[in-house]
Formats: sequence, structure tokens, C-alpha cells
Amino acid sequence: MKYLDRIIKPLVRDSLIPNKVVVLLGPRRVGKTVLINQILEEITEPYLFLNGEDISSQELLSRRSVEGFLQLLDGKRLLVIDEAQKIPDIGNSLKLMIDEIEGLQILITGSSAFDVENYTGEPLTGRKSTYNLYGLSEGEYDQIYPIQIRKDKLRERLVYGNYPELLQLNTKNQKNRYLNDLITSYLLKDILAFENIRNSDKIIALLRLIAFQVGGLVSTTELGQQLSMSGNTITKYLDLLSKVFIIHRVGGFSRNLRKEITKNSRWYFLDNGIRNILIANVNPIELRNDIGQLWENYVISERIKFQKYSGMIVNNYFWRTYDQQEIDWVEEREGKLYAFEFKWSINRKPKEPTGWKNNYPDSEFKIINPDNYKEWIKE
Repeated sequence: MKYLDRIIKPLVRDSLIPNKVVVLLGPRRVGKTVLINQILEEITEPYLFLNGEDISSQELLSRRSVEGFLQLLDGKRLLVIDEAQKIPDIGNSLKLMIDEIEGLQILITGSSAFDVENYTGEPLTGRKSTYNLYGLSEGEYDQIYPIQIRKDKLRERLVYGNYPELLQLNTKNQKNRYLNDLITSYLLKDILAFENIRNSDKIIALLRLIAFQVGGLVSTTELGQQLSMSGNTITKYLDLLSKVFIIHRVGGFSRNLRKEITKNSRWYFLDNGIRNILIANVNPIELRNDIGQLWENYVISERIKFQKYSGMIVNNYFWRTYDQQEIDWVEEREGKLYAFEFKWSINRKPKEPTGWKNNYPDSEFKIINPDNYKEWIKE
């Protein structure tokens, strides 16, 4: 398989500077290790590569002394640690190295934000740059797919998502097995290991409820009642699921108008394939009644990739009022509001809601459909 050039690669490589740590976060199986290997192939200087899941690597880095680290590095000025969250007290070890070893560059990866950020956050304040890597983006797919088949491939991705290894699988059964194994063997592995959480059935049930409510208002109280769990436990699980890059929260926008809803949130999956496997529906889009949800979830996940990779400073919201007026996606950036509606049918052209137009007359309104979405997620 020819590996694609990831959009984020030059950003990560350019951030490798002496006495700084570059942190690359992302869900398992999105290609973090492959990306690191691509970067290392372009680097001529010697480096040390360690796997954080290897017990010997954990032991080597647990002996926290400058002399020990110098012996370990053996003159090398680039240290790479894959799955660094598995190494106990990794933050303080990295801090000691970059503070005391002149000219050292460090690149680490992690598949769970709560581990890596918790362990490296305070010790590495002001000493690190953090990047997120997601499943393949539209711009990356364009490297291999000619324009004639891109619409057909888009239809496939609405169902199976954007994990890189899907490119190597040819049949539906192969793709179904891969995604199912991804959930049980990788994605849930991180969250179930955190704080000794063992109730995988509840986690799966919660994710399924979220999957059916994509694009709708989600109440933690109602979820708790359905799952016989407290609202606080639901909130905790949702937070953890977002930190292992399975789902993404969007809050309601308001400028304190009485009719605007802000109490509940909307939740989206960062990959369509994960969402569809959870609800056991991988039918082609022609046989589905949830194409609106598939499209909304897909373009939002692609927009998030674009925002992160481009370094856009933005606040994302939805907008909804108690009298049922709503807008799918609102961006607050550069002192201005931008409102977007997502429609799979290019013939559907809803008007800008009156309540929004009257209260935010200086905002921009646009419909995102299959004819124009490329410019929105690539620009």
C-alpha cells in the first residue's frame, strides 16, 4: 500500500526544535506510527525510538536521572516515544530531559488525551506543542482518487468512515469485521482501563443511544434514566469517550436571548464507520432513512479536521430555540458569526431562520451540500 502524505506532517516536523516536546494525539489505528515513520525517513540525524507499550521501554524511562537518560540516548538528539501514555510519570521524565539535555528534541504519541495530557500537562507547560491526528481527510483521499470516482467513494465513507486501513479491505465483510474489532479491541480498551472502569456493556449502550441521536439534543438526565445510571456518571463517561476521540461535543449558542436553548448538547462521532457499526447498520445510503444524520456527522468531522490542521481559532456551536427554529452549525471566529445548514439533497435550500436573521443580522448563512462541501472542508 502506498502511504498517503498526511496534511499534518509538515506541521509536526517543523515543530521539532531543540528542548521542546511535540505531542501527537489521536485515536488508535489512524496512522500515528506510520506518520512518525514517514517523518523519521526524512530525517538524517540519528534517533532513538521507543514503544511505550513495551515493558522494557517503561523500565528504561522509569529510572529518572539525567545520567541514565544520557546513557540511554547515547549521543542522539531526537527521542521518539510511541504510545507514551503507557509510561508511568512520563511528564516529569520528559521535563527533566528537555531541561537538562541541551539540544534534545522529543516527539511522543498518545491514543488517549486524558492520559497524555494529564501526565504531561503541568510538567510540560510552555515546553510542548500538541497536534491531533484523525482518520483520513478529504484532501488526503484526493491524492489517490481521480475526480471521476470521488462521489462514489464519498458514499462509501458515509457508511464505513475514514480509517486508513479500510483502503486495504475490499469486501463489506472485511470492513465490518475490521470496524467491529476496532471498537472492542482498541477504542474501548483505553477507556475501560481508566479508573478501573469495567462495565463495557454500559459504555456500548451509551454510545448506541448517542449514535441514534446524532444531530439531536442530548440530555444527560434522560440518558441516565434509560441506562439506570446517574447523570454525573453519564457526564463522566461522555467526557472520557470524547478524550479517546470517539465522540465530540457541541454546545448551544446564545447571546442570552430567552428563547435560545443552551442546557443540552449535541454529540457527534469523529468517524461515521464507528457510529454505523454501533447501530448495526452498514447498508448503502440508498437503503437508509438516516442519510441526513450521516451527512451531518460526516461534514462536521471533516470540518473539525480542517479547523485543527489549519490552526483555526474558532468556537463551534449549534443554535436552536424553544419555538423550533434551528441551525446545524455556528462558528464564532474573527469577531463574526457564520451559520451553516447541512443538506444531502442539493435541491433542498432552506431559508435562514427568521429568529437568527433578526437577532444576528451581521452573520453569514450558507448551506453545505455534496456540490459545495469540498470548499468548506478544504478551503
